[in-house]
Amino acid sequence: MRNRGFEVISSFRDKNINLPVRKTAHSAGYDIEAAESVSVEPGALALIATGLKAYMQADEYLGIHIRSSLGIKQQLLLANSQGVVDADYYNNSDNEGHIIIALRNVGDRTVTINKGDRIAQGIFYRYLTVDEDFAEGTRSGGFGSTGR
Repeated sequence: MRNRGFEVISSFRDKNINLPVRKTAHSAGYDIEAAESVSVEPGALALIATGLKAYMQADEYLGIHIRSSLGIKQQLLLANSQGVVDADYYNNSDNEGHIIIALRNVGDRTVTINKGDRIAQGIFYRYLTVDEDFAEGTRSGGFGSTGR
């Protein structure tokens, strides 16, 4: 039985995508790389493909966090502060669960992200629900598919 992990999405299988790894025995996060090179202009938002999807248990999510070196040295921030990849995002019908990293350049110079640059960290979390939680909906797609 598989508990949690990463896979390359089908459209990126021939693009030499590295699965995320932890760099040290006590690291919480799995380093996620850019699947393609992208330049981010000052003040602009860029969606960075990773070529990855994540599978996990039903009561878990994958938190996406910016690498501190990008925030401090390159002045790039996650556009949504922290990304949340739900368990049912995996293999959704819109984009196969492709993890996309949204970066905003708050600096005054263009920043180039090269294919293979480590841009984020993924940390798996377990979450709790409240009493009398009767959520029964099912995901119908990718970004924004659960409503406003």
